[in-house]
Amino acid sequence: MINKFDLEKIGEEMYELIRELYPINRSITGDGVRKTLKILQKKIELKIHEVPSGTKVFDWTIPQEWNINDAYILNSKNEKIVDFQKSNLHVLQYSIPIKTRIKLDELKNHIYTLPKQPKNIPYITSFYSKNWGFCMSHNEFLKLKDDEYFVYIDSKLTDGSLTYGEYLIKGKTDEEVLISTYVCHPSLCNDNLSGPVLATILAKYLSKHDIYYSIRFLFIPETVGAITWLSINEDKIKNIAHGLVATCLGDSGISTYKKSRDGNNIIDKIVEEVLIESGEPYKILDFWPSGSDERQYCSPAFNLPIGSLMRTPYDMFNEYHTSADNLDFVRKDCLSNSFSKYLSVIHKLEKNHDNFKRKKSVLENKETSKDDPVFINLFPKCEPQLGKRSVYENIGGQKDQEQLKKKKGIQWILNFSDGKHSLRDIEKKSKLDYDLLLSMADLLNEKKLLSEI
Repeated sequence: MINKFDLEKIGEEMYELIRELYPINRSITGDGVRKTLKILQKKIELKIHEVPSGTKVFDWTIPQEWNINDAYILNSKNEKIVDFQKSNLHVLQYSIPIKTRIKLDELKNHIYTLPKQPKNIPYITSFYSKNWGFCMSHNEFLKLKDDEYFVYIDSKLTDGSLTYGEYLIKGKTDEEVLISTYVCHPSLCNDNLSGPVLATILAKYLSKHDIYYSIRFLFIPETVGAITWLSINEDKIKNIAHGLVATCLGDSGISTYKKSRDGNNIIDKIVEEVLIESGEPYKILDFWPSGSDERQYCSPAFNLPIGSLMRTPYDMFNEYHTSADNLDFVRKDCLSNSFSKYLSVIHKLEKNHDNFKRKKSVLENKETSKDDPVFINLFPKCEPQLGKRSVYENIGGQKDQEQLKKKKGIQWILNFSDGKHSLRDIEKKSKLDYDLLLSMADLLNEKKLLSEI
């Protein structure tokens, strides 16, 4: 196994790579992703793919490519009160270009803040709805005076492509371990520069060793990137024997493992063994159908044996999706610790591969009463695009609790409406109110996303 000195060097290398990538403005498409992948290419032989705008990927369509040069707000004294050059979080992601003068009352409709975290700038997106806006700390927002402001966003939405990176280390077998991570977030370190950096250094290390399993590393934009890869690589899915989604790996929280959808796959058992043997505190969480790309890999039609090994999960640390997720928030020792655990998982899979017999998971058939409805998801390959059906709000990333509860209900219903789980089963798994689930099922049925059987 790797020694303590080498781990310290790996922690240094990971942190320095995060520092290099931190200033780049990334989104789900655009030059920021390309620049990020080209930096990672210096470490590993990463293959970069381009998928044209307008390409159909299951229920989704690759959006137009978004790039931005500059953005700011000036007051009547010509003072910059918001400046994209100081933080790329200051602009609503996918903002359309704007150049106009505007009164404060109207400007407020295009500004996003976090009143409960008044010092932090939020990360807010509008990927699939044409809009423009700025993000700022609530403290700075409160200082705005009744004035005329000049707003300027120099951005472009054009037919281009979605960009992702892929690196395959060939082993003795075609069976694969999939390590998937996302490269779409702007200047946010834990979520998720820590994931691509760990995957890169892990790939660099493993490429120098003989291995049994082939190991595929994906560097994709979150959600639409996973959907894209699954859509255009359905012939490769059968080879995936085990997998992990790498995210949130540099904070000081304890290691946390989110199980695969079935919860009893080999990867679930191996990760738990690694965490037990580490002698450190840890958490094991059952699968839930939101979060990162595990929800696409574990959608009903695929149900792949993929979990997510992280530290503090997304949305469970205060710095999540804010400017506080910066270079001071991630730690070298925590990055190297996470690397060590990923490497231990690979070693255990390699050491015990002869004992692992792949089996297709079969969900238990249950007889249900007439008042216990069972639904079938009509779009079981990844999650359907809900925004175009006005199921979700158009602006992503805001923390409205009632909206989040409904969103969770929708995600649980879509993921477990496989003809095997009744609404009562979903209630038990999700711990959500039955009436909420029923109302969300009615909404999805109305939108022709579900059918009752």
